[in-house]
Amino acid sequence: MAIRHDQGIVLRSYPFGESHRVIVLLSPNNGKLRTVAKGVRKTKSRFGGRLETFCLVDLVLYEGRNLDTITQVSLLDAFSNIRTDLDKVVAAATMVEVADAVAQEHESAIRLFLLLRRGLESLDRRDLHPDLVTAFLLKSADVVGVAPQLDSCAGCGATEGLTRFSFGAGGVLCDRCRTPGAYALREGLTAYLARVAAADIAELPAPDRSFSGEAMGVARRFIEYHLEKKLESLAVLDG
Repeated sequence: MAIRHDQGIVLRSYPFGESHRVIVLLSPNNGKLRTVAKGVRKTKSRFGGRLETFCLVDLVLYEGRNLDTITQVSLLDAFSNIRTDLDKVVAAATMVEVADAVAQEHESAIRLFLLLRRGLESLDRRDLHPDLVTAFLLKSADVVGVAPQLDSCAGCGATEGLTRFSFGAGGVLCDRCRTPGAYALREGLTAYLARVAAADIAELPAPDRSFSGEAMGVARRFIEYHLEKKLESLAVLDG
């Protein structure tokens, strides 16, 4: 057993015993961490609100056999502006849900950590960009090696007539390679998705609201297909 330092973004937590909570974090060097914060559910907990979802924290951990125990925690950023805007909360919850789903325990996750951190910073410091979640979904797929092919046909490599999108084939398809169930794309949507995917998540181009909704739908269905699960955080949009 040993003491070690780490850093992470809180993805979620759940009760453990009468007064403890398991805190699930994303660490850049150690991937998904499951830790225990003892006594955190007590009114006079010394951890206060420093282990809430979305918080970026520095940690001192006591390594345990099954769960590491948080002995000290310093809050680096609470992203407090997110918490006052429901749309931003939904966007942030979607980001951490995807990160939680794709991160592996005890494996380096530097790219995913930086992506999540920059996404939360953008939400906290700017107005919500209509394509921010779409960009995060597409970039998350790239981090885990399943980025959709958007610039050329996933079947033959053609760059013209890209009118369909296939979740199973891994991207856009031309008319010749279209498969049953491939999603029909409105003209211009492929280029729009490619532009969003290529942009820096903190400096997204001006949105085209005529495409933003459809782009989100394609990105969402693509990531859900590969995760083999629905994104619960986005369920509020279905109503």
